[in-house]
Amino acid sequence: MDRRQLLKSILSALAIAGYVQADRANASGMGSMMEGNDHDHEGMRAMMSPENRGPMRTGMELFQVHAEVHRKVTFLPNGIHAVTISAVPHTVALLQAHVTQMYQRLAEDQPFPYPASRSVPVMFAHPTLYQRKLDYLKDGVAVTETSSDPEMIQVIHAHAREITRFVKEGMPAMMRGMMSS
Repeated sequence: MDRRQLLKSILSALAIAGYVQADRANASGMGSMMEGNDHDHEGMRAMMSPENRGPMRTGMELFQVHAEVHRKVTFLPNGIHAVTISAVPHTVALLQAHVTQMYQRLAEDQPFPYPASRSVPVMFAHPTLYQRKLDYLKDGVAVTETSSDPEMIQVIHAHAREITRFVKEGMPAMMRGMMSS
């Protein structure tokens, strides 16, 4: 299956399943946000909007080359330290671009609708509750994310586990994430 067919299949699955992201921060806390997501067509439009196409494209390319990626996560009492690398220069560039794009969006308060993840909407809803440090490596990235908020630490840990599944399993892990959201 070529890239175009793969993307078309994923978009069709998203449309058929109706899995779209419309999470919003709420005053009752993050725990309820991690338990389930609101789904509507507005989220699908947001995910595919012109300003989100770059990150979507980068993410989809990473799913396609997931077997070229190696990841080691150290769970810390207050967060994580993750090293994600590849021996393939194009994949290294994708990794670096993806994390840079996401951290830039966090800094600019530009949420990224992502129906395959329960942690991403929470992280975007509460970016000031955790600290992010990105180091570029010659073969990838090293990321440290920490918080003093116990609920945000759980979200950081959950996100690290999600990304590790994506690296290990690729597209099937993403599709399972969408179906269980």
